[in-house]
Amino acid sequence: MTLRPELADLPARIARLPVHRGYPVPWFVAWQDGVPEFRAMDVQKFGRAIRENRCWVCGDGLGRHLAFVIGPMCAVNRTSSEPACHLDCATWSARFCPFLSRPHMVRRHDDVINESGAGTASILRNPGAAGVWVTDSYKLEKVGKAAASGYLVMMGPPSKVIWFCEGRPATRAEVIASIDSGMPLLEATLAQEVPSQRAAAQAELAACRRRVDVLLPGA
Repeated sequence: MTLRPELADLPARIARLPVHRGYPVPWFVAWQDGVPEFRAMDVQKFGRAIRENRCWVCGDGLGRHLAFVIGPMCAVNRTSSEPACHLDCATWSARFCPFLSRPHMVRRHDDVINESGAGTASILRNPGAAGVWVTDSYKLEKVGKAAASGYLVMMGPPSKVIWFCEGRPATRAEVIASIDSGMPLLEATLAQEVPSQRAAAQAELAACRRRVDVLLPGA
C-alpha cells in the first residue's frame, strides 16, 4: 500500500515494515483478525524486545546505543513503559507518529481495544511534545498493573535528548509547557504515600523536575 505523502525521510528499517492505511505498522503493534490495532501493543513483543535486544519500532537487533521515545514527563522520572529503539527509528517515530506529532489528537478507547487483551499504548495523555532519550543503559523494574507489560524501563543517564513538537524541533517553551501540564499527574500520585513519607517524596519529585532543565532545548 502507498505511504501517505506527508511521511518523509523513511529509515530503511521502517521502510521494510508492512503498511496499513498509508502508515508503516511498527513491530510492537498488536494485530487483530489480520488487521493492525495501532492503539495497542503486543505484550509478548515486550519480552522479546528485552530478551533478544530488538528495536521496539522495527524489530531488528539493536547495537550499543539505545533510544527511547518519551513524553516530557518521562524525562522527569526517567522511566518508559516501552523498550528501546534505534536512534533513526525513534527519531522518525517522534516526528511522524500521528499521536505524537499532533498535540490535539487524543487516543480513542472502545470495546475493540478494551476487549482485545493487548496492552494499550503507553502514553495516554497527549503530551504535546516528544523526546528521544539516547543512552547506553537501562534497568527493568517490576510494577504489576502500572504498565501493560508488568514492567517499567528505568532509562540510564542520557548522552542527549532530542525534542520534537508537531514533527519539527521543539522549542524550550513548548517542552516546559508540556511538563507543567503533566506535573499535577505525578504530584497526584504522592497522595498515595503514607503521610510520614510524603514530604520526602515531594522533595524528590521537585529535584527530578529541576534536573530536567539541563536536558531542554535552547530558547
